[in-house]
Amino acid sequence: MEKEIVFGILLLAIFLFSWGKIRYDLVAIICLLLLVVTGLIPADESFNGFAHPAVITVAMILIVSHGLAKSGLIEWIAKILLGKKLPFTVQLAILCGMVCVASAFMNNVGALAMTMPLAIHIANKNGESPSSYLMPISFASLLGGMTTLIGTPPNIIISTFMAEQNGEKFSMFDFAPVGVGLAVVGLLFIILIGWRLVPKRSSNEDEKNKFKINDYITEVKIIENSKLIDEPHRSIHQFTKGNIQILNIIRDKQMTYAPSRNYIFRENDVITIQGDPDDIKSFIDDSKTALVGKDNETGEEIKPENISLVEAVVMSNSNIVDTTAAQLHLSYRYGINLLAISRQNQNIRKRIDHVKFQVGDVLLVQGDEDKIDEALERMGCLPLADRGLNLGQPKKILLSFGIFALSLALIISGLLPVQIAFTIAALLMVLLKIFPIRELYKAIDWPVIILLGALLPLGTALETSGGAGWIADKILILKDTLPAWGILAMVLIITMFLSDIINNAATVVLMAPIAVNIATGMQANIEPFLMAVAIGGSCAFLTPIGHQSNTLVMGPGGYKFTDYLKLGAPLEILILLVGIPLILLFWPL
Repeated sequence: MEKEIVFGILLLAIFLFSWGKIRYDLVAIICLLLLVVTGLIPADESFNGFAHPAVITVAMILIVSHGLAKSGLIEWIAKILLGKKLPFTVQLAILCGMVCVASAFMNNVGALAMTMPLAIHIANKNGESPSSYLMPISFASLLGGMTTLIGTPPNIIISTFMAEQNGEKFSMFDFAPVGVGLAVVGLLFIILIGWRLVPKRSSNEDEKNKFKINDYITEVKIIENSKLIDEPHRSIHQFTKGNIQILNIIRDKQMTYAPSRNYIFRENDVITIQGDPDDIKSFIDDSKTALVGKDNETGEEIKPENISLVEAVVMSNSNIVDTTAAQLHLSYRYGINLLAISRQNQNIRKRIDHVKFQVGDVLLVQGDEDKIDEALERMGCLPLADRGLNLGQPKKILLSFGIFALSLALIISGLLPVQIAFTIAALLMVLLKIFPIRELYKAIDWPVIILLGALLPLGTALETSGGAGWIADKILILKDTLPAWGILAMVLIITMFLSDIINNAATVVLMAPIAVNIATGMQANIEPFLMAVAIGGSCAFLTPIGHQSNTLVMGPGGYKFTDYLKLGAPLEILILLVGIPLILLFWPL
């Protein structure tokens, strides 16, 4: 009966992960609670997963990755790259190579986030569509993660699972022989052929998909007998059935930007409002104000010089996900105005204050150019303009990489386990002020940590209940008709498929015990099967939901869901054809 219960929880997890309506960390918590309620794990052991070395290692690597990102190395390389006129394929090769190498030693999403503003800037500078760059560098980040122990959470999970089975972990560069080979082949394919498969947005489409907000932002004057006279700003909702946002107020040729809720309107004030045209008309009628137009009544345009518009993408660890601008009181809390939202290449303007933010949304915001970067960072959004390229100090570059090299040396020499070495590195980066201490906990992608800690018991239950063995037995029926490498290929294909629809860490947690049981049933070494699971876990190339990197580029690149198949499908086939021989070469059955 235990096996059937585990299968039920497993199927529920896969359904909820692929459904996407409930965030993956909450799905993991649901599964953990079901395991406790059904008695499959004791209540006093329910949270032991959070003390697992893999969970601690991932958290520490995220902190160290943040320190490397703050060092400014990528921006330093960007300064050199931007100063040269290079052919498209050379620029793409440099960008993909940078992301791939960075992803081998830091968080995939962090490496991609550092490079995205640079890629968009280069695309705009050269008259290319950002879509030509963004999907290739996203896929390059996944390829880079295959190459080292710390490149991606699946590799860390596989290493600790290996230790539980054989008593020996995969070391830092045990993934390199196969991973580097696949990364090189994958990058060559993307740079020479694959980028041609990425849908290009023509100039007409680019123009069509840009934010156009002039028709949605206008000025109205508070005239005699207006209902707004002597009313506070907070009462604005009384005069509109829709969504109207006040961006600024002009009084006696002086502009008040982002006025407070207690600001009192006076006659002859000119207010700049943003909203849907129907809502604007309704507001003017109900409040008895007069439309001024693009310029004020004197014909002069009054606007402060330090107010700028910036596009930013909502990151996976953003604290605004699943909330609205209205709930956040965005203009008061962060000092910026939300003007428009673009989601999956479609601009949203109707009642944008009531649209829940999603990962990958591109926001058009208005704010003080001296403070907007800090506001976006607090929100967990990545600026896509040139302001995203902040040149780091050479001392910080050397210091951060010195700390990182020290932690690698401690791991490779065997003096310290990986989780301790990177904890030391994270501590040193804070103490030596690579980044401020207030960013320490922000650097950790907490949903991923919760996912790992809560889902690891499900992988254990799948093995102890006999469920993993049962699935392995069903696959092993084919061993009389398929060669051993064919069974290994099946494990890789199944893992690839799961990683395209559910979180890659969750995929590896579920597939690792199954792979070990298959290897045991074939009386083969478990290493090649675990390596196949690790590779498959990093191959989320078919959908935008399989990996956060793919989600992150969807909005800025203007991609559709099916666009990922055009480049991702041939890339996965190539990895399958090259990966199996490489695994068998370095990890014989």
